[in-house]
Amino acid sequence: MAGFFPMIDLKLRPNRRVIPAGTELWRVHLTRYAPDEFNPRLADIHFHGGRFDGTVLDQYHSLYMAESALTALAESVLRSRPFEAPGERTIPYRAVWQRSLSCLRTRSDLILVSLVSGADLAAVCQDAALLEDESNYARARRWSSEIRAQASDAMGLVWESRRNRSEHAMVLYHDRCVGPDGPPLEVLPDRGIPDLGSEEGRERADELLAPLSARIAEPQWP
Repeated sequence: MAGFFPMIDLKLRPNRRVIPAGTELWRVHLTRYAPDEFNPRLADIHFHGGRFDGTVLDQYHSLYMAESALTALAESVLRSRPFEAPGERTIPYRAVWQRSLSCLRTRSDLILVSLVSGADLAAVCQDAALLEDESNYARARRWSSEIRAQASDAMGLVWESRRNRSEHAMVLYHDRCVGPDGPPLEVLPDRGIPDLGSEEGRERADELLAPLSARIAEPQWP
């Protein structure tokens, strides 16, 4: 990998996980993006941006997904949502406004670096803080680039969801997903919720979120 990385002397030995062709995956995204469109926005090196987004030092676009519709929703809307009496979490309407839940199917095998187990994290010289620390995404972005530099075949990362334990979330790198056979994902248009902010969309999302004791608030406008 050309450019700034690797910047470390540590030898990483990433464990791989293959997501087979034909696997259905789920994504919550701004409706203005196509369901299989990578987010072109780069994160700030130190401040704003997603956990494993690209930066100006490593300019890849990202696409976050999960292995179930519930996990995709949970990863998108349940961050920092406390339980309230009598034991439910309320998600502000703005969290789903102008957003969609889409289903995609892999057209080819995806080779991902696994960060699921303690052994997986140790293989890249990290521990659970890489995934648990919500205050230091800059560190996670930096380590994503270090992993990419020492795992040239990796098309992304996979880890255990923090908001729906035992299921997995993942991110794809756009520059590793371009091949002679075309895009790695195809959209299944009849499987998702095209408008999470609509009355029907909120009802369907609430049904999905019920096992996690969460629901979406009614819209409130000034």
